[in-house]
Amino acid sequence: MTTPDIAARRKLGACAALMVGALTLTACGGSANAKDDAKGGSDSAKTSVAKIAISAKDGSTGASINSTGVKVSDGKLTDVKMTVAGSGQAVPGSISSDGKVWKPKEQLERGTKYQISATAKDTKGRTAAANSIFTTVTSANSFIGTYTPDDGTTVGVGMPVSFNFDKAITNRKDVQSHITVTSSSGQQVVGHWFGSQRLDFRPEEYWKAGSKVTMKIDLDGVEGTNGVYGVQKKTVTFTVGRSQVSTVDVNTQTMTVVRDGKTVKTIPISAGSPQHTTYNGQMVISEKFVQTRMNSRTVGLGGEYNIPDVPHAMRLTTSGTFIHGNYWYNKGNPPFGRQGTSHGCVGLADVQGAGGSTPAKWFYDNSLIGDVVVVKNSPDKTVAPDNGLNGWNMAWSQWVAGSAA
Repeated sequence: MTTPDIAARRKLGACAALMVGALTLTACGGSANAKDDAKGGSDSAKTSVAKIAISAKDGSTGASINSTGVKVSDGKLTDVKMTVAGSGQAVPGSISSDGKVWKPKEQLERGTKYQISATAKDTKGRTAAANSIFTTVTSANSFIGTYTPDDGTTVGVGMPVSFNFDKAITNRKDVQSHITVTSSSGQQVVGHWFGSQRLDFRPEEYWKAGSKVTMKIDLDGVEGTNGVYGVQKKTVTFTVGRSQVSTVDVNTQTMTVVRDGKTVKTIPISAGSPQHTTYNGQMVISEKFVQTRMNSRTVGLGGEYNIPDVPHAMRLTTSGTFIHGNYWYNKGNPPFGRQGTSHGCVGLADVQGAGGSTPAKWFYDNSLIGDVVVVKNSPDKTVAPDNGLNGWNMAWSQWVAGSAA
């Protein structure tokens, strides 16, 4: 999952500042644009017709961290220098092959003052110059959505597109309408808001295996709430892999793995105990860990367990439900396939250190982020749609009703 800081640097775009088209700022006295009355020259003879436009207006605040750049008409750029104001640190960039556009190489920092100085020449070799000192949009006046899945990944058929915004969104319609999710399968994809900071997208049924999903984020300058603007502009694509849906039957303490419509394996499991039952419902694998620590206090229990090296763990809910390996079971009386003994997780036979050939390792190695694990016949309730990436537990009509677009 992409964190807000990583997303802001690596993938995201845009900002609250209004683009200023055709802004021409000539340099102060002594520039090539200055009149030369002492020599009797005329404006038409001495003044360049090249017009330089710097997207961030001189003195502006809230400038784009992605769209800031320089353009020229009726001429070609000859030199552009961009620096961090005060320190003088250079910001790398490049002029396009036709000499018309200059762009920074990397995304700018939020809440930072920059300076751009640009020169250009017209067809007669006359020089024009422009300068701008501006400040980019601050963190306080912008919002970012951490999203999953990442660009270029391959995921299971249950993987929704999920945004978690770092600020509460009141203009939900505007924000949602500037995020589009489409699939090569042609499936209709609809967004649903879980509160003011989470927006998920999914089709009515699981994604079609092998389809390509494209997410276009165009939140550049979109006002999410009063005076707070988006700073993301990015196209993300991911691939849906083979279809794998695994069904845990608590009555029989077994899990049946179905891949592309065919049963490939039946695995004995140990679900939650009568005191700590496992949720029913469709749950999506959202994270995978070869080994991880599990501490009962982090999920609101007492000191029942604190295991630092739980093998082959895959998260099913935000609240702490995993499907994972279990090496601490009673070897003389294995519970797998017989009874539920966990604190709500789904356990599979495993060995300490995550090595060897075990049922848990097989399932881990054969699972993708986004694969679906269905639990049935548990005495517990159905998992909440927003507890993890589990919106499939909501009726389609209800899902559509939660769309703001």
